[in-house]
Amino acid sequence: MKIAQIRQELTEKVAKIDPIGKRLKFKIDDEYIFIDGRDNTNVVRDTDEEADCTITMSKDTYLKLQRKEIKPMIATLTGKLKVKGDIGLAQKLKQLM
Repeated sequence: MKIAQIRQELTEKVAKIDPIGKRLKFKIDDEYIFIDGRDNTNVVRDTDEEADCTITMSKDTYLKLQRKEIKPMIATLTGKLKVKGDIGLAQKLKQLM
């Protein structure tokens, strides 16, 4: 799966949930997926912008999370997933996984 496909899936998922109220950035390998949920809708871009929460992981880890092969807490504890900033925002992401 390519990052563009992951970005498209996330775009579809965030369109179905209420605006997250903040800015969230995924850094997957060397690619970015930025979600701006400060307005009436969640907007997804492929830019590296200032975010309230940044989640860094490999594409492999992201796919394992999607397939429920690894739990977010385990991924964090083992260093496969790093969260910088608003931890509460990161915890809301269960609805996207």
